[in-house]
Amino acid sequence: MSIHSDHWFTRARYGLFIHYGIYSLLERNEWVMNRERMTIAEMHALAKRFTAQNFDAEQICDLAVAGGMRYVNLTTMHHDGFCLYDTELSDFNSMAVCGRDLVAELVDAARVRDLKIMLYHSLNNWTAAPDACDALESEDAYATFIATTHDRVRELVTRFNPIDCLWYDGWWPFNAERWRAEEMNAMVRDIQPHIIFNGRNGLAGDFGTPEGHMSAPSPWRPWESCMTLNNNWGYHRGDHDWKSPRTVISMLATAATGRGNLLLNIGPRGDGSIPAPSVEIIQAVGRWLQYAGECIYDTDSFTHDLMERRAEHNADWNNNGLMTLKGKSLYQLVNSWPGTTLVLAGLNATVEAVTLLTADGTRACDFTQTDGKVTVTGLPDEAPDPLCPVLRFDCTSVPEVRLGGGMRIPDAPHPPYDPCASDIAH
Repeated sequence: MSIHSDHWFTRARYGLFIHYGIYSLLERNEWVMNRERMTIAEMHALAKRFTAQNFDAEQICDLAVAGGMRYVNLTTMHHDGFCLYDTELSDFNSMAVCGRDLVAELVDAARVRDLKIMLYHSLNNWTAAPDACDALESEDAYATFIATTHDRVRELVTRFNPIDCLWYDGWWPFNAERWRAEEMNAMVRDIQPHIIFNGRNGLAGDFGTPEGHMSAPSPWRPWESCMTLNNNWGYHRGDHDWKSPRTVISMLATAATGRGNLLLNIGPRGDGSIPAPSVEIIQAVGRWLQYAGECIYDTDSFTHDLMERRAEHNADWNNNGLMTLKGKSLYQLVNSWPGTTLVLAGLNATVEAVTLLTADGTRACDFTQTDGKVTVTGLPDEAPDPLCPVLRFDCTSVPEVRLGGGMRIPDAPHPPYDPCASDIAH
């Protein structure tokens, strides 16, 4: 399926990822079974303790809405094989141990709130018999393992129909051919023709999924960066390294410049409750989006490259903060407030108006423009917004910003910065 420019995914910009399972009870990350070489028997014993007593799908979806998110993605089954839904294929599931279908609860809550629904599902399964290791060593085991994997996927998309995206993960140890990925996707699309896929069953999928970094694919295709709010996907009791609301806003701006999405993760505790910092950070960003969201949602591409001479790039970096583009309006997210005067140079369009967006409302700003250099004056000496003030430059044509490494733009062909490959990441 081709995701066009008006497809919900290319316009969503922001989603909530939820990593939750029996591993959350151990409070040591979602890979704890593998990292500590726990046995299947230990995991089944752990499952008996799983009550999800404070897992509240409505609260989670309310948090997504308050945060300005457009979709949710829940781990229906992580690599340990424990399913958060009622399945006829295994008794290793939440319905069997605590009488709840958590996936159904989240899907229902999301639908009521008009949130788009992704469902994460691992192809790998550490508690399967045979498992992927067995499948590597025996063709008979492989046939059984692949058949049960396809059966799980078929049951999932049949039980939860419709959803908007099937989000594969855990594709170790096979490529697309060995996962029978073409057959897998065709089977899912036969059940839900509208659905989109990520690319983690060995195929490219309908969109890219950079993990742990905000990088648009080159050449561009629809994309979504999945990022943790601290340093772990699943709950870890020792991880208090929370990203600030300002950092999340910067990640959203990076997504907006590259016409991508940010899928931001939370890891509920073993009882299903959400750590307070997760709630506070997401709500703070949501409040900012209420008055500044126009610089994030429905934006156009506004990117730069250190070596690319022009190509698809129409922007440059700036010492005061990231810039985003929507139509003829250029936005600067001023993370580093310069004081009473802000200068934006290298602009190729005529500016009609400059507006400051803050929690207290919008305010017209005084400015002058000479030879592509815009000087905004009369600004507050201190940043007028505790998170990220935004300036909107309304132009008479679609703006570009080009400065490069010299004090003027040469007439001869030239790279904007790096004349050869370097170790500078940007």
